[in-house]
Amino acid sequence: MHAILWNLVFSGFPAVGFHNHIQASGSCLGSDRNTKMTTFCPWDSRIKGEFFHQTAFSIGLSVVKNFIEDLKKLVELEPKAFCGIEMYNGILMRYVKGSSAYLGKQEDGVDFDITYYRSKDPMAPRLYEDIIEEVEQIGIFKYGGVPHWGKNRNVAFEGVMNKYKNADKFLKVKDEYDPERLFSSEWTDQVLGLKEGLMVSKDGCALEGLCICSNHNHCAPTKGYFCRPGKIYKEAKVCAGLGS
Repeated sequence: MHAILWNLVFSGFPAVGFHNHIQASGSCLGSDRNTKMTTFCPWDSRIKGEFFHQTAFSIGLSVVKNFIEDLKKLVELEPKAFCGIEMYNGILMRYVKGSSAYLGKQEDGVDFDITYYRSKDPMAPRLYEDIIEEVEQIGIFKYGGVPHWGKNRNVAFEGVMNKYKNADKFLKVKDEYDPERLFSSEWTDQVLGLKEGLMVSKDGCALEGLCICSNHNHCAPTKGYFCRPGKIYKEAKVCAGLGS
């Protein structure tokens, strides 16, 4: 398919011009006129492309060594612990500087970016569900990780504003620059701690990160996944399969 389209639209080298004028494929959500032939965006909701979630947070340099050692302990207990994480990137790490921005990084640290594949069925547990949930809770709660604002599930934002010393200043500026709440929604209000409802209690909610499990129905008991303590971080509550 790619070769056919290439021959149809490409007129040959050299390709000269400004980068913003180059279009290598159809738009992600607007290619109906050619029967989706140029739909190359794998996240296009109209096609059965890849489906994945991301968990990303920053751990301060003062405790990042301890966090990494905890991950190593999980691997020692379960050598296949991180099967299911995107195989080429693994856990992506990068150094980040502390920032004076009101919602910036509070100190120098390391970003951890975890990409994992997810069933489109919200009630389907992931491969090594409990391990990834424990990593998430270790990073966010045990070591006070600051979540990436666009790459996380609800659980990562629980109490997040308490992690920023200038959170009140941010909310004041937010109100001044957006008095009509054009850039606000029920979701942002929940994330910013202005409204309740961020954590949802219902069957299967822990599978989607809408809650931290407190009973078995929050996991998938009919599929053999029950709410259990973490393996090394006992304060964690995770959905573990039988035999995990």
